[in-house]
Amino acid sequence: MRPIRRPRGAREQLAALLVAVAVAVLVVSAVQTLLRSWVFLAVVAALALASAACGPVLDRARTRHLAALRIPLATVDAMDDRTFEYALRDLLVRDGWSAEKVGGQGDQAADVIGHHPDHGRIVVQAKHTRVAAKVGVHVMYEVKGTAGPAHGADVAVVVTNGGLTRSAMAWGDRHAVHWLDRARLEVWAAAGVPLAEVLGLRRRR
Repeated sequence: MRPIRRPRGAREQLAALLVAVAVAVLVVSAVQTLLRSWVFLAVVAALALASAACGPVLDRARTRHLAALRIPLATVDAMDDRTFEYALRDLLVRDGWSAEKVGGQGDQAADVIGHHPDHGRIVVQAKHTRVAAKVGVHVMYEVKGTAGPAHGADVAVVVTNGGLTRSAMAWGDRHAVHWLDRARLEVWAAAGVPLAEVLGLRRRR
């Protein structure tokens, strides 16, 4: 292996100096990049730890909030359809159901679906309307036709902030489609009585 020859003359010395400077710049840049990546990773790790620590706290705070949830009828009346569905979901969660809003186009007469260890699977059809309006019996037909076959429901219920026609209530009572009119909704949402108690649901064996 031939020994490295020292640069001779001003031109070679200048070239060697430029090479050394370029190498130094690359080294400094690499070090800075490495330091920035470590800082970035440290920040990400810190955020992840903070999120993990705050998650249970936020969950407990939400649980406490829902446990005390009361929704007056005046508030319900001011809602739109979508907000009403989310409110019904939250009321179910308050009462111990694991519930989610599923309503939308092609929902097959299910706006909220939930599950309870004692009462099974529930399908809720929400009908937010004017106070004086009434839900007709055709809604009961739709819910009965899809709650079990399409959604596997053990409990089907129609909830409205208005009323139901006599034929709708009677048909629902005969065919196990539960209903909450304005009066029953007030007991559930505003007074805080659990839905299972309002509907008279029995525990499954």
